[in-house]
Amino acid sequence: MIELRTPGEIEAMRAAGAVVADMHAAVRAAAELGVRLTQLDAIARDVLADAGATSPFLGYAPLSTTPPFPGVLCLSVNDVALHGIPTPEVLEDGDLLSVDAGAVLDGWVGDAATTYPIGTPRPEDVALVETTERALAAGIAAAVVGNRIGDISAAIGAVGRAGGCGINTDQGGHGVGRSMHEAPSVPNEGRAGRGVKLRAGLVIAIEPWFLAGGSDDYRVDADGWTLRSADGSRAAHVEHTVAVTEDGPRILTAPR
Repeated sequence: MIELRTPGEIEAMRAAGAVVADMHAAVRAAAELGVRLTQLDAIARDVLADAGATSPFLGYAPLSTTPPFPGVLCLSVNDVALHGIPTPEVLEDGDLLSVDAGAVLDGWVGDAATTYPIGTPRPEDVALVETTERALAAGIAAAVVGNRIGDISAAIGAVGRAGGCGINTDQGGHGVGRSMHEAPSVPNEGRAGRGVKLRAGLVIAIEPWFLAGGSDDYRVDADGWTLRSADGSRAAHVEHTVAVTEDGPRILTAPR
């Protein structure tokens, strides 16, 4: 069932989104050469604790065959596209890091992701991130009353395909509210004019993730979580929690 949120509930979700933005700011400031992924996860845990918030990621196990997720961040490096586990892996010069963070505050969820290079950026990584960010901006711009989910999906997919990126729709955006994953699904490619009609009060996570090699294929590691490009090419993932309002889309996970 698709839930529509009142203006007051959207304000409460903005508070949760602000915690997510603070997590991202703290992690980005610490993400330097020689830092371990577990250290970044610890920093994010401190931000949550200071805000009186909890993590929707920690212990998350959507399938009985999937072990509970062990971190408060998904930290995905290079060819890892999504759901990277915070391990003791050390960040190295030229790595491409995707950070996905979530927070639960007063029962409301915020969810956002970003990708950036570590140390010396590779030009092709910069281009991949820029393409993914443009796709997110296009998806957000399409999140207006009267449009449909397919308009968001088509906008995202058009940017990704024009950039030569692989796009897989097995994982994508989703509704957000009292839980992290709610209806409707928001694929990263689709047909304009199709799908659920957008109404004021709908809150969704819009999250393009693109594969630099152009292939749509991926594989999942034995840990049940880590999703990698099948061809070993690098990946980027960006995301915001967005409210559809009568005044246009409102980003709830933007920095304060």
